[in-house]
Amino acid sequence: MLATLYGRALDSERPTSVLHDDEAKRAVDRIDYDFGKTGMTTTTAVGVAIRARVLDDWTREFLQRTPSCTVLHLACGLDTRAHRLERPDTVRWIDVDMPDVVALRHKLLPPPQGDYRLVASSVTEDAWLTDVPADRPAVAVFEGLSMYLTQEEGHALIRRITSRFTHGELLFDVYGSWGIKLQKLVPAVRNAGATLHWGVDDPGEIEALHPGLTTVDAWRSVDLPHLDALPRSGRIQMKVVSSIPKLRDVGKVLRLRW
Repeated sequence: MLATLYGRALDSERPTSVLHDDEAKRAVDRIDYDFGKTGMTTTTAVGVAIRARVLDDWTREFLQRTPSCTVLHLACGLDTRAHRLERPDTVRWIDVDMPDVVALRHKLLPPPQGDYRLVASSVTEDAWLTDVPADRPAVAVFEGLSMYLTQEEGHALIRRITSRFTHGELLFDVYGSWGIKLQKLVPAVRNAGATLHWGVDDPGEIEALHPGLTTVDAWRSVDLPHLDALPRSGRIQMKVVSSIPKLRDVGKVLRLRW
């Protein structure tokens, strides 16, 4: 959580910022912590910003097409997506994360404008979703979450969301099975002592979870837009990774619609 916050803050300081997440920079300035422990570099920071930018852009597109909707921002952490995205008053925005994370958000981040709720719960629990009205289409955005769930938890979460609302979109990132195997090579994961569980190699695995659930986009991390914003060393690294079959599918960003 702190690593990705710091990554977005680092990106915001660059003249060629991808995300322009100034609220993240203000939050980092309020935290007494040695962010060097996260292992975040300029290259990985820009990578974090690029992933967030893709999900932001897809969310904007959904809001433009469906201005009266519900946004479910799952495992929101210290992400400032609700601050970054302009939205009409007809949008209901719900951030969800664990109680200790919610308490930290209250200390660090100003409340976003509009119809906004911050819910203290594990996303794997049923109660929080039951409390969300199902009277509108929904877009569920979850960044940096799926890989921390087990396959059973991930499948159950997606089934609950797609069954709760008549139609909507799922916007999220996944690791492939090789990404799970190589997880200790990711400094943010290794330094946090975290463990990744669920890898998705084929979006068809997600499509099978609900009738009519269809993949709209499945972008490999090496093919994302804005990669030209990476430092030269990062661009070279991406070219090398994209040339190795097993590594080029280590991560994807998915958009599915039902």
